[in-house]
Amino acid sequence: MFGSHLSIAGALHNALVEAEGLGLDTVQIFTKNQRQWAVKPLADEAADEWLAHLDRLGWRGRVVAHDSYLINLASPDDALWEKSIALMDEELARADRLGVSFLVSHPGAYTTSDAASGIDRIGRAWARLFEKHAAGSVVLCLENTAGGGSTLGRTIEELQAIRASILKHAGKKVGDRVGFCIDTCHALAAGYDIRAEDDARGFFDDLDRALGLERVRVLHLNDSKGAVGSRIDRHEHIGKGEVGDGAFAAIVNDPRLAGVPKILETPKGETEKGTPLDTLNLRRLRRLMREGDGATAGPKTGAGTRRNGSGAPGTGPKTGPRTGAKASGRRRGAKAAR
Repeated sequence: MFGSHLSIAGALHNALVEAEGLGLDTVQIFTKNQRQWAVKPLADEAADEWLAHLDRLGWRGRVVAHDSYLINLASPDDALWEKSIALMDEELARADRLGVSFLVSHPGAYTTSDAASGIDRIGRAWARLFEKHAAGSVVLCLENTAGGGSTLGRTIEELQAIRASILKHAGKKVGDRVGFCIDTCHALAAGYDIRAEDDARGFFDDLDRALGLERVRVLHLNDSKGAVGSRIDRHEHIGKGEVGDGAFAAIVNDPRLAGVPKILETPKGETEKGTPLDTLNLRRLRRLMREGDGATAGPKTGAGTRRNGSGAPGTGPKTGPRTGAKASGRRRGAKAAR
């Protein structure tokens, strides 16, 4: 199930129309200007038109939103923390109104405190948010990060600890609403060597053991301008960066990931002949798919649930044990989560 982060310029539903034209199966959007604290109310007319196109396409249960980069729920600064909670409240409200299933969020940065304190702040913030939005259905997808500065979520262990903190403060009742988004560029930059197909499979086996692959609700398929362990979050076109084809082949042929939205956040634009760059990236991913190996594009209709069931982010500056193969996909200088 392939999608792309597309612009809502002009109207929210324009992203759905563009995704349809590109031959995609889903889409990721910002539901508003993601670089502004001030938010205009979501107009009913805009929301209703979006929902009409969503239903026409049969994409309920598979569409993704990304939250604002301004939000920092790990901040030790009380004023910024409260401001961040208020903006995340708006993100959740909009996602629910628009029938968006998954909200991808960078966990936060602890800045002048420490990792443990930052993780606790994240848990406390989400406890408040889930209490207010108890009637909602949006699934939070904590995104792994490249690990620059004091950002949290670089390692499998940190993602595990952040989810545990949320459940500690909000209660296990919200467990089904706390999942993960795994970004291939971020994983490589964070130090996980996923370049070879076997190593990428090992990485996802480690994720399965530590987090549960059923909780990986979104994938961001991005190549990386930065090398392994560089902690540089710069996205590149599929097969043109440091990740290479091996990781992407592992993902698109893994039956465990078949129903997971796979979102391109690669640079946008067109070739000189007018071919969208998203089309080129999509073609490359589909060429890597081996018939009968599992991860198909997904049905055009239905819920698209897990196995039970502006520009893209990152393009500008800014565990069962395996058998029959070596332990792979491990972070350089660290042991896999147990």
